[in-house]
Amino acid sequence: MILTDDFVAEEKRQYTTLNLGPTHPATHGIFQNILTMDGEIIVDAVPTIGYIHRAFEKLAERRPYNQITPITDRLNYCSSPINNMGWHMTMEKLIGCKVPKRAEYMRVIIMELSRIADHIVCNTVVAVDTGAMTGFLYLFQSRERIYEIFEDICGSRLTTNIGRIGGMEREFPESAWKKIEAFIKDFPAALTEFGNLVNRNRIFMDRTIDCGPISADRALSYSFSGPNLRACGVDYDVRVMNPYSSYQDFDFEIPVGKKGDTYDRYMVRNDEMWQSLRIIKQAIEKMPSGDVHADVPDFFLPPKEDVYSKMEALIYHFKIVMGETDVPKGEVYHCVEGGNGELGFYLVSDGGRTPFRLHMRRPCFIFYQAYTEMIKGRMLSDAILTLSSLNVIAGELDA
Repeated sequence: MILTDDFVAEEKRQYTTLNLGPTHPATHGIFQNILTMDGEIIVDAVPTIGYIHRAFEKLAERRPYNQITPITDRLNYCSSPINNMGWHMTMEKLIGCKVPKRAEYMRVIIMELSRIADHIVCNTVVAVDTGAMTGFLYLFQSRERIYEIFEDICGSRLTTNIGRIGGMEREFPESAWKKIEAFIKDFPAALTEFGNLVNRNRIFMDRTIDCGPISADRALSYSFSGPNLRACGVDYDVRVMNPYSSYQDFDFEIPVGKKGDTYDRYMVRNDEMWQSLRIIKQAIEKMPSGDVHADVPDFFLPPKEDVYSKMEALIYHFKIVMGETDVPKGEVYHCVEGGNGELGFYLVSDGGRTPFRLHMRRPCFIFYQAYTEMIKGRMLSDAILTLSSLNVIAGELDA
């Protein structure tokens, strides 16, 4: 064997092993990446997940259908209501329930507010990881206002348990409508100022352009969806391709990028917040009158005054609270456009009172598979930015 100069140089090269997480602040105490480093360059990476695995799918197999909603809260907890609505729509597909139009429009408002809150977290954290702290502190005030709206509607902020199988639990209170109207009036100025601080900032652009790119072909082969896929130039959005909750009634655009890098992912989410505002305005303007819940007494708690005075209401209340409602046999899949991409629920019912099998398609679990490929040959500092721009949420990744 003839030893060439290149071979000798490679043999003499010394690599360093670095644990990026789980104790690194950017990895949330959850993600471990064992990096092989050549100086500051990442040569290889081995990710480890499961530090926060809570066996949600197995938990769901032992719980009545109504009690699964709080489990979905703990997936992507940055936009919990979208998870709740996705699960409710899955159940409605199984039992053949048609939701009133007003309830569907109310769901759209909540889901789009949740999308804005989710994108605020992702984009402000990407900015922080490049050293821009001011925009994070400024825009988080808007996220707080969204949580105040959720609190008025359901009493909760982060893990909401909002809505019910068949529609909404009740009408929005007047205070919530006022806060929604104030938000859509004030948020454009805040989002514009954040964009002025960050979008064309030279330091931000130098740090994010060509950072952690992935091609459209590779993204599709990994089954990417949501903003991370659209950043690659693929205009796939569940709200358009497979409309649910009356999304076909609304006029909005699908922002797309070109190179699938950190900057494109940031810009797609930034543009999507503007589109979410556009959808909320249309939903308020077109809001139909009527009921906010379908006539499905097996899943909707009757009014308390009826429980105290009517035997039928008391029976339904008991059955729902004690989890004694049987559902039809069947096999359904329903997906929604979550804050991170296609969030799907595959449900198999054997006709009992709990699911025979429930599988949750979590978009973060899919994105993270590509993380190693996206950071190889990049700088260590790029690894943090790439992870933040993918918006990998620990609860959704491990479930």
